Amino acid sequence: MKPLPPKPTLRFTPGEWPAGRRWAVLILASLAVAGGLECLDLPAALLLGPMLAAIVMASRNGTVAIPRILFLGAQGIVGIMIAGNLPLSLFGEIATDWPIFLAGTASTFAAACLLGWLLSQSDTLPGTTAIWGSSPGAATAMTLMSEDYGADMRLVAFMQYTRVAACALVATVLARALGASAPGHAAAWMPSAAVWLGSLLPFGLALSGAALGVVLKIPGGALLTPMAIGIAAKLAFGLDIALPMPVLAVSYALLGWGIGMRFTAKVLADASRVFARVLLSIVLLLAGCAVFAGLLVLFAGIDPLTAYLATSPGGADSVAIIAASTNVDVPFIMAMQVARFLLVLVAGPPLARLLSLRQARMKSG
Repeated sequence: MKPLPPKPTLRFTPGEWPAGRRWAVLILASLAVAGGLECLDLPAALLLGPMLAAIVMASRNGTVAIPRILFLGAQGIVGIMIAGNLPLSLFGEIATDWPIFLAGTASTFAAACLLGWLLSQSDTLPGTTAIWGSSPGAATAMTLMSEDYGADMRLVAFMQYTRVAACALVATVLARALGASAPGHAAAWMPSAAVWLGSLLPFGLALSGAALGVVLKIPGGALLTPMAIGIAAKLAFGLDIALPMPVLAVSYALLGWGIGMRFTAKVLADASRVFARVLLSIVLLLAGCAVFAGLLVLFAGIDPLTAYLATSPGGADSVAIIAASTNVDVPFIMAMQVARFLLVLVAGPPLARLLSLRQARMKSG
């Protein structure tokens, strides 16, 4: 009697698929996950759905190449969206409450530096890699600059984007737990012709600002330059910045894919031996930021979700998307996020270099 042939096993192997099929599966999976998260009324579902789908695809060797020009353009759209949500009274508020902004910004930065230094002392990671990977915010800029200072860019990217993903997930769940609701559907899924026509100028500013930021080699320029241009246009000309929901949704998806696709099987394999300690450091940093947020609630009278998003060590773009989808103080959040971003860019590289050199001297001595 002939033995029965083995039953075929179902394997999810997107690494063997052609690029077209990968894109189709990624888009369909993103729509399904984002739709499920929307049904649960989770903020930033349009970012988290594509990000989670991309992480699963990338971890199974099913990466797709996100065109850099589209990824940068999406950052420009988010930058101009932030500018649209910032009132002109922002700068006066910062000048009045500067001690709060200084304390909130410096506390997160100091906690991240301390954890990076402690992680480097464990010999799990090279000192430069641990310190660069722990810098809060400016994930792309820190990743790109780290290689020039002797760090392992793959592990830095893993640490940075694991933190960004974790912060986005925690902030979203926290927003849902606190009962924060979306601030109404100001931008409909089927916008009128007038809405599309009115978005042409902001759309042009977003793309040209992102391009200018890249050409001038400004760290985070694809996000920050359009935001600065948008704020200047509001101050000088009273420009009303509003973008149709479909444009924002596509931009959020591109950012989610760009983050998720960095979690490739190779990166995860390289990082597997340090995953537990990296995850522990992220959890401790999130807990520390929650404590700082609690202090803002206690002493400054800020609502809990606004305080947590303001001190969250995730990327400014993902925090902006979450903030825009909930009833929080967006100007306060983005002012603190941008302030910390600038602090990391100015103080991060020399501090990482100093700590790395000091550790090297301690080990050689």
